[in-house]
Amino acid sequence: MSDRREFLKTMAIGGASAIIAPSLLSSCAGNGSTEDPVIDTSAGGLIVPKDNGLRITGTFLDEISHDIPHQNWGEKEWDQDFAYMKSIGIDTVIDIRCGYRKFITYPSPYLLKKGCYMPSVDLIDMFCRLAQKHGMKFYLGLYDSGVYWDTKDMSHEIEDNKFVIDEVWKMYGEKYDSFGGWYISTEISRDTIGAVDAFHAMGKQCKDVSGGMPVFISPWIDGKKAIMGTNKAVNDNAVSVEQHEREWNQIFAGIHDVVDAVAFQDGHIDYDELDAFFSVNKKLADKYGMKCWTNAETFDRDMPIKFLPIKFDKLRLKLEAAKRCGYDKAITFEFPHFMSPQSVYGAAGNLYNRYKEYFNIK
Repeated sequence: MSDRREFLKTMAIGGASAIIAPSLLSSCAGNGSTEDPVIDTSAGGLIVPKDNGLRITGTFLDEISHDIPHQNWGEKEWDQDFAYMKSIGIDTVIDIRCGYRKFITYPSPYLLKKGCYMPSVDLIDMFCRLAQKHGMKFYLGLYDSGVYWDTKDMSHEIEDNKFVIDEVWKMYGEKYDSFGGWYISTEISRDTIGAVDAFHAMGKQCKDVSGGMPVFISPWIDGKKAIMGTNKAVNDNAVSVEQHEREWNQIFAGIHDVVDAVAFQDGHIDYDELDAFFSVNKKLADKYGMKCWTNAETFDRDMPIKFLPIKFDKLRLKLEAAKRCGYDKAITFEFPHFMSPQSVYGAAGNLYNRYKEYFNIK
């Protein structure tokens, strides 16, 4: 009987090794280990090494959205959320956009004259104050007119943001030490019409008005899961790694002098493609002297419902790949909805707990 027990125990351990080996042994730029993984069944129930990924140190704040619910928080709830963020090491918060079509986050003199709706709360002022209180840096996301999403031409975004950049800097940048940089909120995946000129014009103005503060972008990869706005289950025209490299080499060549960091969204490719695309992103960023961040999405693109908090293992795989590839920083879209203990989604608090266990955060 004891021999049978030992046999079953050996087989169980062997089976578990086979399951986790691919994620542990995959490498980025040849830096992976070929040693057999050591399984620790006593580490809080986890059978994978803890603290083996890149920690999330930044998050978007999405209060101007069209596809996730508003949580209707006041300053008390936001203050609590900043405390939750700080407790896991988040040092950077990014307003994803200061306005989208007619809804805006602050009382913009320019945008109100253009017919935008008056907000009930000045969110930008509140975010700057809370970032200052909690020792974080705040990045301002530029205005998104929505025209790009209708036309796929970025050039229209330049005109409105000429005014927005100037007034935001005067209203908040000169007032708060927490104001630390800029986010060009228009998202692209390929060599889009007007993208290089628009990124360059807006990035240069952001830098000029603020004395050189950092600017970043967060594009998406046109991968298998890039199916938003279609009725397809899979993107039949997913970009190859080689084409992705060619196109972004051209884009970076035209914007690297005014864009300091790139944070590619990580949810549009499959988990076994992470290393291939991540290594290209890092190589290109290094080539052009840009920081390579990852936008580690904490919502699940694999579910039929848009959008729910991601399964922890999926997030873990993405953060481990980012660490293997030597990425500089991990940010997420986004903590308040998909990781916060006070999110409208109950599973978000569970993800927060699993994240803390994995990274040994007390």
